[in-house]
Amino acid sequence: MLRAQAHQRCGQPVVYSVEHKTPTIRFWATAALALGAVLLSGWNAAQAQLPITRVEEDWELVIAEPDAKLTAPQITCVISPYTHTDSFHAALELNCRTLPEFAAGGLQLQAWQGEDIQACVSHNQTGVLNTPGETIRWTQRMRVKDGQLSFEVTNFTSTTWGNFSTPGQLKVSVPFSGTNLHAYRPSFSVERSGIGYASNRVSSLKLKAVRYYTPVGLVHVDTKVRTAWPTESAIPADE
Repeated sequence: MLRAQAHQRCGQPVVYSVEHKTPTIRFWATAALALGAVLLSGWNAAQAQLPITRVEEDWELVIAEPDAKLTAPQITCVISPYTHTDSFHAALELNCRTLPEFAAGGLQLQAWQGEDIQACVSHNQTGVLNTPGETIRWTQRMRVKDGQLSFEVTNFTSTTWGNFSTPGQLKVSVPFSGTNLHAYRPSFSVERSGIGYASNRVSSLKLKAVRYYTPVGLVHVDTKVRTAWPTESAIPADE
């Protein structure tokens, strides 16, 4: 099994006056474009000063040929506010639950601080993957608010475990002294996520999109598709 190792500030307008001349259409068009650029740059500058307090990752897992008797495959996806796992991070396990001891099937979300488990929660559906070609999609949400760092799985769709999007259904929280998620990097999530067992039974594991939020709302959507599996350094298969 893999385990995490996982405003706007407006400047004063500049007024141009032209003596004894009537402004032309070209003049007004140029002035409008210039003013728009000033306002836009001011908005971007203001947004850059706001803290990123929530990140959402959209994941997609495509199963090839699962084997229920072997509890194969087993998948782990990691998310962290940092680019290391020496401090807080979360691990989502799919098709197994390793705490407090190994159990086949289901989903489990774990919060860690370094090597110390802080909290974990399992989904009430504990089936084992057994549908060839199944596609599973979900959102992993990380948020800092009121001295708490929370990790949550939502917008989940699958054949094996059904669909769920109810807030708090699969969520863990830990005390956190930080105030932002500026050190988060999607590349780290992809690097630390993958197939811990029976990788030959998975067609792909991809991070499809990332959304960034400040306290006032969504500020950026990253639609770059990042592939966690397959990779060049393959994990041993089950056979």
